[in-house]
Amino acid sequence: MVVNKSKAAFRTIAEVAEELGVATHVLRFWETKFPQIKPMKRSGGRRYYRPDDVELVKTIRDYLYDKRYTIEGVQKLFKEKGVKAVVGEEIQKDFFEEVLPEKIDVESRKLVSSLLEQLKSMREELSISLAKANKDL
Repeated sequence: MVVNKSKAAFRTIAEVAEELGVATHVLRFWETKFPQIKPMKRSGGRRYYRPDDVELVKTIRDYLYDKRYTIEGVQKLFKEKGVKAVVGEEIQKDFFEEVLPEKIDVESRKLVSSLLEQLKSMREELSISLAKANKDL
């Protein structure tokens, strides 16, 4: 059953599996082997693939089935070249790349530190207020 959805629409695991010509259990297995595959999971564990997720699994399928790479070979390729370089410019977001602390600029670090200090102060104030309220009971 082919459903005409916009390119920006999220897809279920069944829709993605049908589009790629693989079984749903194969997609679930690939999730265990490729941490870059991160479909949204809603209540009940139902998976919804974003357009970028679909592009990624298409690329993985192409490397495994058409180019005859092993899973380890694709993992190595992603590690050496980066997912974005392998998948191509179709990827819209950088949600495959983790933000590392050393990549955060100085101003952002100051802002984060300031916010953390404010949160600590607020937590202390709340603790004191709660202690007084409990004492008054």
